[in-house]
Amino acid sequence: MIVNQIPEGWEVIYQQAHGILAAELAYRLRPELQCAHWVETLVAIANHDNRQRTWRGKDGLTPAGAPADFMLQPNTLAQARALMHAVRFQGRWVALLTSLHMSYLYEGRRGERKATDSFLDEQQELQKSCLKSLGISQKQAAQAYALMQWCDRLSLILCRNELPADERALEITTGPDGKPYFVKQVQTRAVHVEPWPFAQKEFEVQVEYRVLTQLQYKNDKELAQALHQAEVKYKRWKLQK
Repeated sequence: MIVNQIPEGWEVIYQQAHGILAAELAYRLRPELQCAHWVETLVAIANHDNRQRTWRGKDGLTPAGAPADFMLQPNTLAQARALMHAVRFQGRWVALLTSLHMSYLYEGRRGERKATDSFLDEQQELQKSCLKSLGISQKQAAQAYALMQWCDRLSLILCRNELPADERALEITTGPDGKPYFVKQVQTRAVHVEPWPFAQKEFEVQVEYRVLTQLQYKNDKELAQALHQAEVKYKRWKLQK
């Protein structure tokens, strides 16, 4: 979950919904910024945060009993393995991009445990196999993953309410064209991205969220019930050149 503190309590966005927003941002890109296997790329971006683990006990809570933002929870190999198992049935391109994302997330933990090292070695072998069967270079794969990472980062900036105040610009990340991109929100509430990477001069995107007014929960069951009963609302942004 993505959990933002708001005056009413907690604003909760499911990570899968964040993935859908990232895919929509990718869908809006100019054709020259898109990559090969475009439909499969959109699938990979939309699914990159799927296979979240089932809560058992207090997995979804902080030690104080508040809903836990995903940044406060360690990435688990169980989730990563489940995701990699699922994407293998969606084709080599989806598997390649997702595997590159797993390497990005977990490579910094190499050496901590044998299971982690084994998983990372498996990803390297899978990536080599995918590159060979797809007939593409590492550079082409890196550019496609840069696009995925860019859309993921911009979606997170929006979902986590990270747009700076006073029209200050925030760097998103380097795009697939090797250029740095920046985002800011102007007084009209419109969101500007510079340089402008999208095909349309103006469009709207949205993501589902839920508001929890209870600040603490006894266990995952109580939290899950509160989320199930909460009204589904929508955060919307107008992106404008």
